[in-house]
Parts: sequence; structure tokens; C-alpha cells
Amino acid sequence: MNEIRNTPSPHTQFADAPWRKSTRSQTSNCVEVAPLGTGPAAVALRDSKDQGGPVLLFNRAGWLGFIAGAKNGQFDLN
Repeated sequence: MNEIRNTPSPHTQFADAPWRKSTRSQTSNCVEVAPLGTGPAAVALRDSKDQGGPVLLFNRAGWLGFIAGAKNGQFDLN
């Protein structure tokens, strides 16, 4: 996983990405995800409240590991 901070503008770099957030989202406290297709990064992730802010990039294995960890409760706060 890599975070893009010092690029010219993450907002414009990923402006055409097909961003989406969960249909279960009822508040603005969500993340948006976008599949990127080709290249070393397969998935981009950003804060829906700060669409011009930092973007996290995951390769396919990293994204699948993140999803598996979330499903297994690895990131639960309790």
C-alpha cells in the first residue's frame, strides 16, 4: 500500500476514476473506492469528505488482504 501525498494533484490524477461508496453509507463518514485497472496499483481509496486529499493505493494482493482482514474483524476497535 502506498499513500500519495506529494503528487501535483491527487484530485486531478484520479478525477476520471470510477469512485463509489457503500450503498449502506448513511453519513459523510465514508471512504470511496475506485478500481484502477492496469498498472501496479489495482485499487484506490480516499476519504469521501476530502475528495481532493490523500489517496491510498493497493495492489491486488494488498487489497484482497485488506478486505479479508476487515471481514475477519482484524481492524475492529473493541
